[in-house]
Amino acid sequence: MKVDLAYGKKGLRVDLPDNAQVLTPAPVPPLPEPEAAVREALRHPIGCAPLIEQVMPGEPVAIVFSDITRPTPNHILIPAILEVLAEGGVDLRSITLINALGMHRMNTPEELESMLGREIVQTFPIVQHNPEDPGQLRHLMFDRRGVRVDINRHYLEARTKIVTGFVEPHIFAGYSGGGKGVLPGLANADAVISNHSGPMVGHANSTWCTVEGNRIFAEIRETALEADPSTFLLNVTLNQERAITGVFAGALAAAHDAAIAFAEKAYLRPVPHEFDIAVTTNGGYPADINLYQSFKGLSVAAKGVREGGAVVLAAECADGLGLLHFQELLEERTNVKALLEMVQDKRFRHHDQWGVQVGAMAMVKAESYLYSSMNRELVEKAHLRQCRDVSRTVSELCKRYRRENGGGEPSLLVLPYGQLTVPRVTEGA
Repeated sequence: MKVDLAYGKKGLRVDLPDNAQVLTPAPVPPLPEPEAAVREALRHPIGCAPLIEQVMPGEPVAIVFSDITRPTPNHILIPAILEVLAEGGVDLRSITLINALGMHRMNTPEELESMLGREIVQTFPIVQHNPEDPGQLRHLMFDRRGVRVDINRHYLEARTKIVTGFVEPHIFAGYSGGGKGVLPGLANADAVISNHSGPMVGHANSTWCTVEGNRIFAEIRETALEADPSTFLLNVTLNQERAITGVFAGALAAAHDAAIAFAEKAYLRPVPHEFDIAVTTNGGYPADINLYQSFKGLSVAAKGVREGGAVVLAAECADGLGLLHFQELLEERTNVKALLEMVQDKRFRHHDQWGVQVGAMAMVKAESYLYSSMNRELVEKAHLRQCRDVSRTVSELCKRYRRENGGGEPSLLVLPYGQLTVPRVTEGA
């Protein structure tokens, strides 16, 4: 069968065995007028007064938006917020936009314009968060584990705080969106590294589509509410075409919970058993811009693959492996088991260690292949096997498994949209 995979900006068509189980998000129709739906949600939010009633004349307003690695429809959300604020008589000169970069690289002027539009970029001050710049940070709290948490001062000093984003399954926080715009989005490096540490990421409940008992999720939300319990949230859900399917605005916890409940029905997909082989993506551009991000696609596929099975990840990785810290960490050990042991040690602290950890956890469970734009040297540096042709690699794996299984046909799972479909083994599925 022919299957279209979300890969880079153009996609990738592959030829796979007819017995493959293709898992896609549950069909949710896009909103016919998303801009109007966003404005309506801002005027009739969940769990709090309308946005305009929360803004004090002349007081500073901070609007937090996602960076280039996220497919958040900033070009729809930010103009809608600005329009509603302008209608309410807010002085637009009091508004600052903050790019919630977390530990990611700064976005280029061209990328900012592609996300927000030239007029907004030229009109409003934009702060690109730097987690290691003391001048940008102000102390907020010590968390329950005694870790110091600093947050971007432009955010803390704003009278009205608006956090935007989108909600989808998340590799260890359960779901994205909500308070993630604050932690890791606007936090100091030490707080981010601690929240994403080996023991935190390695906990059984730190996984896809799980919020109950998830310490990472709880810490993120607690930090965001400590920064300002009246934080106004604007989150959306998206389908595989990146069209808006739901809008959730209002009090941070209430609006995020509503978005999660909606998202779970679309993204969490039951399967009858673990599979021998999985073909997956990281959802295409911008999510597969580098391997650091694309390990998410590897991880979600590993949820549906048996021990000793195989995963073939198709992720373009146009920016290569990712940030230098991530690349250096990948080379700290010569094999993936030793690498995983190193990053899971509770004493270990390193930039981008979570990316290495989740990738290593998947690679320890299953043979892992990567189809990308990177050369063999970079692929092998990441402890992956290079795949030059997805269809051929799957065919070769099937032949080998038939030999090993006495001719039995191997089972094959396909996740064309990566983490937009989280397989969960369920009896009777």
